[in-house]
Amino acid sequence: MFYLLITIFGFLASPASDSCAASAQTAVRADHESPFACNRLALNSEERTRHFDELGPMLLRLRTDVHELADGYAFDFPSDTKSFALVSEWVEQERRCCPFFDIDIRVHPEGGPLTLSLTGRKGTKEFIEADGKDWIKK
Repeated sequence: MFYLLITIFGFLASPASDSCAASAQTAVRADHESPFACNRLALNSEERTRHFDELGPMLLRLRTDVHELADGYAFDFPSDTKSFALVSEWVEQERRCCPFFDIDIRVHPEGGPLTLSLTGRKGTKEFIEADGKDWIKK
């Protein structure tokens, strides 16, 4: 699925630079598990500011619900165009700084919510609980 997300976002099909393509391909081929830690250096200074100081707080305000899952959490957002664009931008950056997440975006039928699920291997849920306390508050 990680390969599918990269392909959808176009990193393998039309990389912006050779280093971006190499980085994406390395992530796809990784044969080890990354540590449970946010690698802020995976984002440049501008991206870090956007991700942590702008997108995160905007999405936290837009979040309409949170659902505890067996291996992580799911967050609901309005399914309008602006929310979808913000969630998609956040996911593209988050997958680079926290590659251990299994990230899903689901658009519910009939105008239902946009759901962002963060799950993963054993320990992922505990990482979210420690690092994302504001996100999981109802």
